[in-house]
Amino acid sequence: MDQQHETVRRFDHCPWLFAGEAGEAERAAQHERQARIDGDVGIGERCYVAESAAVFPDWLRLGDDSYIAAHAYVTGEVTAGSDCTLNPYTTVRGKVTLGNAVRIGAHTSLLGFNHSMAPDRPVFRQPQTSRGITIGDDVWIGSHVVVVDGVTVGDHCVIGAGAVVTKDLPAWTVAAGNPARPLRDRREPRSQGPVDGVQRDGTQLPAYTPASSPATPTPIPPDPLARFADTVRAQAPDLIARCWNGDHYTDRPGTAPTLRAHCDAVEIADLLLARVPDQLTPEEHVKRLAGAQDPATGLVPELGGPVTAPEADGFVGGGAELYHILSVGYALDLLGASFPQPVRGVQEMTASQLTARLDGLTWKDEAWGAGAWIDAWATAAHWNRRDHTGLRPGTLEALCGWLLTRADPWTGMWGAPSPTDGRLQVVNGYYRLTRGSFAQFGLPVPHAERVVDAVLDHSRDPRHFGAARDNACNVLDVAHPLWLTTRQLGTSAHRLPEVHVWAERQLALILPRWRDGEGFAFGPTNPEPGLQGTEMWLAIVWYLADLLGRADSLGYRPRGVHRPEPAGAPR
Repeated sequence: MDQQHETVRRFDHCPWLFAGEAGEAERAAQHERQARIDGDVGIGERCYVAESAAVFPDWLRLGDDSYIAAHAYVTGEVTAGSDCTLNPYTTVRGKVTLGNAVRIGAHTSLLGFNHSMAPDRPVFRQPQTSRGITIGDDVWIGSHVVVVDGVTVGDHCVIGAGAVVTKDLPAWTVAAGNPARPLRDRREPRSQGPVDGVQRDGTQLPAYTPASSPATPTPIPPDPLARFADTVRAQAPDLIARCWNGDHYTDRPGTAPTLRAHCDAVEIADLLLARVPDQLTPEEHVKRLAGAQDPATGLVPELGGPVTAPEADGFVGGGAELYHILSVGYALDLLGASFPQPVRGVQEMTASQLTARLDGLTWKDEAWGAGAWIDAWATAAHWNRRDHTGLRPGTLEALCGWLLTRADPWTGMWGAPSPTDGRLQVVNGYYRLTRGSFAQFGLPVPHAERVVDAVLDHSRDPRHFGAARDNACNVLDVAHPLWLTTRQLGTSAHRLPEVHVWAERQLALILPRWRDGEGFAFGPTNPEPGLQGTEMWLAIVWYLADLLGRADSLGYRPRGVHRPEPAGAPR
């Protein structure tokens, strides 16, 4: 056997050595090996696919630092996060989704498909079905395990060697046996008593009946949603009143007044009480908000602040004015009014100026900022078309054409992830961009299934999601794209069971955070409850509940910035 062949065999069976020991020739050969894989394939950095592995997917996504080892068999629609290992002789077939840091032992089978077995025909002629398998983050699956179709394994689970997993496992479960049964919670100290479970390495595990795990919340039935809505509705008048300083609205008592706080008060009152906030008459609310618009530019600066100087093409580059186009515009809309002046930079911009500005946005380093700019521009275009003299010919068409031709077909999004933040900027920018453009004008988004894949992958990123990391922006920027794409895809929506699991988990985490008389805090970096956090989380709860088909229990539906219908559609 020649030396090169021996090296390939060594890396195939010990692929974790490849990144540190492979030479240029081996790296070139691996690059060529990955390029030969047919199907819709995306492979991350520092990955290894064994030459001897049978990899024939319809769809394959392999995150950074992952590998497929010797004689593995991979077919179907397989998505793996970063740091995933498919060890020798593993079988992964059908629709299978792995989170980050998943370890799959040798000779294990994940079978994300099935046959029916009606007696009217031979089994091999039966139609094939696929509900899919979902494996969470930080999961260790031992050798010779079988996981059958339809199973979800929660984050941080450990499954002992030889187990046959036929039912869902909650997060942090240690399980073994045929059929697999929970032995203990991984976070609990190990017992010193009699043992009857087997780990991957052959050591014994104590028998254990796990208590309800706070990391895997129990699904929320409809009644708690209705009780939550009754609670927040009853407290809404006092909650808004605590943020009135006698002259203006503030986000929280003791902070400076802002236009955003006034608009949030209007949104909350409309959402929960179907009326304007009690502190001013409807006419006074309209006068203050409409009167804040600068007549020369049509922009709305912060209270007492100057208008940001427009860019060369006539539209502002940044500042509070961008979000005020949304918040003040929709608050006026809820009050039955509108901006008295058009947003002149948008009204006067030509199609060529618009595409030049789109080309120059911060897509590489700050996709959120680019998406926010488009959200503001498109919302201003909506107000100008509806209430004033409209736009220059071809500008909206130029916006839609630019977006459709530059969406990444792998993710359905715009912009690029970063090593430090992952997809945070891309997903958050996607929400802002699509809210103002595709959603606001009632247009279908491109590559909807790929968006679901990208957003679900992002939702598992521990840098941005977890009990001590969730904030309203990050959760909304996952919830809305999932809601938008699943509505577009219909009842057979892509990876819908995983979307439902995520929505259930979020509801179970969010509802207990309500603080009586104060509302919701925005997030860990802004832990005091206020109007902004309350307005955003109330909208998020609606989107999550609607994803699960239970929004009617809330008795409210967003009608402002976070309205689900296109602008101008009946509400």
